[in-house]
This record gives sequence, structure tokens and C-alpha cells, in this order.
Amino acid sequence: MQDLIRRLLAEMGEDPAREGLLDTPKRVEKAYKFLTSGYDADIDHVLNNALFTVDYSEMVIVKDIDFYSLCEHHLLPFFGKCHIAYIPSNKVIGLSKIPRLVDVFARRLQVQERLTNQIADTIRDKIAPLGVAVVMEATHLCMSMRGVEKQNSFAVTSAMVGAFRNNARTRIEFLELIKLRSAVPGIADRAATLACVGEED
Repeated sequence: MQDLIRRLLAEMGEDPAREGLLDTPKRVEKAYKFLTSGYDADIDHVLNNALFTVDYSEMVIVKDIDFYSLCEHHLLPFFGKCHIAYIPSNKVIGLSKIPRLVDVFARRLQVQERLTNQIADTIRDKIAPLGVAVVMEATHLCMSMRGVEKQNSFAVTSAMVGAFRNNARTRIEFLELIKLRSAVPGIADRAATLACVGEED
């Protein structure tokens, strides 16, 4: 990887041998190995048997989970907040494991839509809840640094499974509880519309 990075620097018109760039290939390799460490992660090891049988059937929410990922199209970062809810049937996940689960999938080359679905699908597969909801809001540097160069735009994606997809009231309760970017006029309404797609299904 370090040889490839030296070649990349040269293709950019730089001198890989100059003082400021001598250790750059080593630093970049270390950074990319960390930022893509999700490929080597084992979900069961991450959860570490933190699945517990509990007599609880109300909504569980973990909100404002910071995440950082790399866009697979430009290898530029996108980052923001992830909000997760599920309604247990008979098992819950240890609360500290949910942000770690987000990191597993975020630390890969991603698109936000797939990342959102992977988190929801994994929770569904591991504890078979009555419903799962995942909402992610992110700033994409491929939009703000290049291309359209819109610094204040961000993307909202959602995955609604089970009770959150089939019951509009449950979806609305979730969105009210996370208060999605409530400081930005109209964003909660737009997110509610996005999350309610499929209400008539």
C-alpha cells in the first residue's frame, strides 16, 4: 500500500521524497487500515454475547451515535449521526454494543443507503425484534468539497422494519423521540415523510 501511495503522490505532481511527505505513505496506510477495519470485524465477537432475555416490549432507542465512513465512489469521508430504535420480542442488546455495531459497518467503503440497511438487518437477524428503525443523517465531503460544492447540505436515510414500517404511529413516535435535527426548519417533516414511505403497503 505504501508503494501505491508514493505513486499516487507522484501522479498528483508531488515529490514523495520531500521531507513533508517522507512518512505520508506509512501514515496513510495506518489510517486506511483503521478506517476500513470493519471488513475484518466479526459481528458475534463485537456483540460478545451481550444479548439478554428481558421481559420488556417497549421501544429502545439509542440516538446521536457519531459515525465516520468513507464514500466508496470518491474515497472521501461522510459523517454524522445515527439513531437506532427497536422493539424487543424477548431479547435486548447491551446498549454499549449498538454504537460498536454502527462502527463495524461504517468502517468500510460505503454508501449511506447500504450502511443504514446493514445496521437494521443485523439487529433484526440477531434478536428478531418486533421492529427496527435506523435513521442516519450525514454530511458528505464529496458534495461539499467537490462536485456541487454545497457545504450546508446533508443526506437523511432510513430503514424501517416490522412494526416501524407497518405502523405509522410507531414511526412518528420514534421520530418525535429522536427530534431529528429539530433546529433546522422543516427537516423533521421531511424525515417523517421519508420514514413513512410504504405506509399503505
